[in-house]
Amino acid sequence: MALSKKAKKWLIIGGIVLVILIMYGSLKGTFNTMVVLQETIDEHWAKIDVNLKRRYNLIPNFVKTVKRYAKHEKELFTQIAESRAKLAGGGGTTATRAKAAAGMESAIGRLLMIVERYPDLKASANFRALQDELAGSENRIAVARNRYNEAVKNYNAHIRKFPTNIMAGMFNFTKAVYFKAEEAEKENPDVGDHFK
Repeated sequence: MALSKKAKKWLIIGGIVLVILIMYGSLKGTFNTMVVLQETIDEHWAKIDVNLKRRYNLIPNFVKTVKRYAKHEKELFTQIAESRAKLAGGGGTTATRAKAAAGMESAIGRLLMIVERYPDLKASANFRALQDELAGSENRIAVARNRYNEAVKNYNAHIRKFPTNIMAGMFNFTKAVYFKAEEAEKENPDVGDHFK
């Protein structure tokens, strides 16, 4: 039995509508996935920020405790204050905020190495409690960074795959930046004359 012209016309229209609905569903799903992956990156960066803020709040008490014992370490305390001020400024790109965090980590590393010279300081219960809090913050930051980088990897891989890359380009989904260690962080810290 042959289809009438009218039936063929409706069949073609139905086929076109079906293809459009399938394409719409696919595009909607792809777009929503990119949005979710991008939001995951933002969520993980917020967790890094929270932990950086926690560390930022611990630093003054830690420095004050060390200052009582190591009065001649002015240069280091100045560096810590400057790094802390950069972090407090906030804002900026992920790369600038990561660089500010790296500066603070370098200063804290030097501070902890100097502490080794002061046995009375290491024996102080207040200092030990602050050191434990600071170590806990550093661990949280490391975990948060790893999760952030994992989210960046998933997002970047997703927006680079074909045909998602076409849609990502159309809607300005750009590659996210990994949280990387600065070159200075990859080297052993220079503690200069502190152990002479």
